[in-house]
Amino acid sequence: MDNFYRDNADILFHMRNQDLTRVIDLREDGFSNKEDSPYAPKDQADTLDNYDRVLEIVGEIAGSFAAPRAREVDEEGATFADGKVTYPKGIRETIARLNQADLAGFTTAREYGGINMPMSIFSTAIEIISRADASLMLVFGLQGLSDTIGKFGSKEQKERLLPRFASGEVMGSMALTEPDSGSDLQSVMLRAQHDEDGTWRLNGVKRFITNGCGDVSLVMARSEEGSTSGRGLSLFIYERDQDMKVRRIEHKLGIKGSPTCELQFNNAKAELLGKRKLGLIKYTIYLMNGARLAVAAQSVGIAEAAYRDAYAYAKDRDQFKKPICDFAVIYEMLTDMKVAIEAARSLVYETSRIVDIKEGIEDRIEKHPDRAADLKADLKRYTKLASLFTPLAKSSAAEMANKVCYDAIQIHGGVGFTSEFNVERYYRDARITNIYEGTTQLQALAAMGGIIAGVVSERLSEYEENNDFSSITELFQAAQKMRSHLEMAISYIKEKADPVYQEFHTTRLVNMTTDVIHAYLLCRDALHSERKKTVAQLFINKANLRIKSTLDYILADDHSLIDLHAEVIDRED
Repeated sequence: MDNFYRDNADILFHMRNQDLTRVIDLREDGFSNKEDSPYAPKDQADTLDNYDRVLEIVGEIAGSFAAPRAREVDEEGATFADGKVTYPKGIRETIARLNQADLAGFTTAREYGGINMPMSIFSTAIEIISRADASLMLVFGLQGLSDTIGKFGSKEQKERLLPRFASGEVMGSMALTEPDSGSDLQSVMLRAQHDEDGTWRLNGVKRFITNGCGDVSLVMARSEEGSTSGRGLSLFIYERDQDMKVRRIEHKLGIKGSPTCELQFNNAKAELLGKRKLGLIKYTIYLMNGARLAVAAQSVGIAEAAYRDAYAYAKDRDQFKKPICDFAVIYEMLTDMKVAIEAARSLVYETSRIVDIKEGIEDRIEKHPDRAADLKADLKRYTKLASLFTPLAKSSAAEMANKVCYDAIQIHGGVGFTSEFNVERYYRDARITNIYEGTTQLQALAAMGGIIAGVVSERLSEYEENNDFSSITELFQAAQKMRSHLEMAISYIKEKADPVYQEFHTTRLVNMTTDVIHAYLLCRDALHSERKKTVAQLFINKANLRIKSTLDYILADDHSLIDLHAEVIDRED
């Protein structure tokens, strides 16, 4: 039987070598409540063993159950008739199997029936599921929305809703975007109004809502009459009833097993989550950041599937009396694909660990207010790191997945363009990853503040201080050279103090930053593996050239495109 966890040597490498000590301590609250639940781990080793066993179950379901159904899921697609959305048979069957395995409450606390997995393990599970079927991830992964209720909901809301999520009784969606507000969520106009008895009622339309037919939705709506900014928005819990109609589902290029819905709220009863006016600036940002990290993990999973198919095909396909994988033009493509996937995986896992520590510190402060003073500085540091690393992980992993899937079709040649092989599906499924939950361009803007403010430099210095790179001196010096080029570019742009020039180079600076972080993480991986030294060397050899070229362009102070783009794209004479 195929197991998508056990057969992935790189995931197993990270499970053996990543340091989850603090993540576990915070997640289990120092094991202070280990006697309260028969399922709670007793110590660090027991927790790691628990993680391993859970991922083995995920891997088995993904490899042996979900993957064989993925083609039929794509062909059948989600359907809509008479106001009702129906999932493909394969999605329904696999969700039932995941629920039977008690995986519905993956990140939910044990007190509500969940299995209390941290984001570090959830990201791995999402990757594994996405390798099997990217559409399935959008149903499985959306259970993470219950974390928002767990973090910001009232005691009554948590006790009423979280056990239902954990059992698989309900599935959720986050209803944020509207026909006229995509990336610009501040412009959301769906209205939330009070009845005379104080009940909230929702009126308006939401569009592009993944799994919008779900039982429980978190809906962002304008609660403050006359407001136009983000501070007039609140977040509401809506439980499906007759006052919300699914008007249609989108006909999409990919991820066809997941319904993307347009919703009409007609005086639909809802309840406020948390406090008024914090819907966008606090709760939705938390919700979106979790979703962005999930998409990053999804991207790695899709790319892994595409690479494996391309590699297998290249070994079996003979041309000119030898396998095509023996041609330099092909083995370079395959090697670049493999290196890019491993670099992205290292960043996704590192980001997940950062988010776990940040969230764990917040939880500890809430449970133990007497420790707040000692943890305040650490919380501030990890909050800044999470704000930087999350958009970097999402944007880079999504772009990587699109490139890997593109190359996988190329390696297959003409048959890759047909539905005879799965790579065309991976290519279609990957295309959404750098669009939804914030486009790559929006992620670049989100990351830029932390880059300019020096957060990335602080983190790189921490990697240098906390690891002994003396066993790979020459390799790490090459990574440090990349860092020096990055910091020269940052310094130049800061000193120039030209907002237009900074915006123009945002994507370039973000790509440089991602390359440097990848290089440092791969060097850290190389401390545990001879093979990883080779991976790091191959990555750094090419990344150094990219970074130097980008630095030269930034330092050239070339304004020609800024000044002349309108002459090209706006004029037709």
